[in-house]
Amino acid sequence: MTKRDAIFPADRHALYDVHQYSAAIRHGDLLFISGQVGSREDGSPEPVFEDQVRRAFANLRAVLAAAGASFDDVIDVISFHTDPQTQFEKMMAIRAEEIGEPPYPTWTAVGVTWLAGFDFELKVVARIPSKAADSASVA
Repeated sequence: MTKRDAIFPADRHALYDVHQYSAAIRHGDLLFISGQVGSREDGSPEPVFEDQVRRAFANLRAVLAAAGASFDDVIDVISFHTDPQTQFEKMMAIRAEEIGEPPYPTWTAVGVTWLAGFDFELKVVARIPSKAADSASVA
């Protein structure tokens, strides 16, 4: 079996080790990114919902950058919300700042009851630009 090609950002947060998962796995020119939450470096959640959403996007950007990609390379997004009815409007305002111009990636939003102490999570698949696919940092 081929070994997984794991990608981690330079400033990886504690959750990767605590929960034993990779930030992302590169397979060819595709990047499968684990759910990114609004965690601080020590793995604790940002207490204010909007800050948690912003931190989740920042953590996602760091993983994308480690693979030589950006949000422009994102193909598919799944977002998880513990209280979508009250959180959705705030999340959509931040999302509008983060995702850029059309065409937008596909996006599915899912309401959940538990996210290990967090209220928002982003799960992403991206295509790594051809130059970056040859030189992405590996852990």
